[in-house]
Amino acid sequence: MAHVHSQPTPPQDHTAAFKWGIGLNAAFIIIEGGVGLAMGSLALVADAGHNLSDVLGLAISWAAMALSQRAATKKFTYGYKRSSILAALLNAVILLVAIGGIIIEALQRIQHPAPVSGWSVIIVAAVGVVINGLTAFLFLSGQKHDLNIRGAFLHMAADTAVSVGVVIAGFVMLYTDWYWLDPTISLIIAVIILITTWHLLMDAARLSLDAVPKNIDLDKVRESLLAIPSVIEIHDLHIWPLSTTENACTVHLVRNTVADNNAFLERCDRLLTSQYDLCHVTTQVELGRLTDESTDHSV
Repeated sequence: MAHVHSQPTPPQDHTAAFKWGIGLNAAFIIIEGGVGLAMGSLALVADAGHNLSDVLGLAISWAAMALSQRAATKKFTYGYKRSSILAALLNAVILLVAIGGIIIEALQRIQHPAPVSGWSVIIVAAVGVVINGLTAFLFLSGQKHDLNIRGAFLHMAADTAVSVGVVIAGFVMLYTDWYWLDPTISLIIAVIILITTWHLLMDAARLSLDAVPKNIDLDKVRESLLAIPSVIEIHDLHIWPLSTTENACTVHLVRNTVADNNAFLERCDRLLTSQYDLCHVTTQVELGRLTDESTDHSV
């Protein structure tokens, strides 16, 4: 049996992005909430509360990123890598709750339209576009390869879209009586965000259940291993995520010879870690075919 733990491509360090994102949004919450209370604008106060959930989401993602980099222990032999998966799952749930609140409020406002509270609301929303948009941009590249970072990105992208909707609706309603436009735009944006968030939730749920990562084709891995000379069967091929950025694999290979076994194992490990997104591989080699009494758990 051989075991290899290759060094995965070092993930991007988003510490600075989290610091800036949390700092900027915390400051914006104070400003927005203060203006809302001063103007008696329930909309701004409510949005400040919603932005608080974004800061919470960023904090969860940041904590998970830090935990996933900690070394393994006797009790946690894989370390705390799975915390990034749990963070993505939790962020998806928080987003869905926030979207639910937006939808409920939008439906209520459609039934009882209310005027926008003048230029102050538009200016505050425009500041929100800048701050949320800048924060989302900080996570733009990382969200393509890390589900935990994608959760943070979606939080900020969602708020950016909502703030853009408020600004557009505000300008229109300054010159018209279309007070229904504000909740309507919010409702449309919420539905769009809901679709994206649902995908995040499903991806996070799949990873938490040890599903094969989407970027790895199990059949191709099997074909590649069977193509190695002397391999006649494969049993117990399992691939699962250790975190949102690292994947593991275990496999039992049946050979028709035991010649050059060490070189054979090195070739298998090199194949799995170089051609596929795997960094933690355990390979067991057996001679001949498994007996009929053996249990076959091949996937």
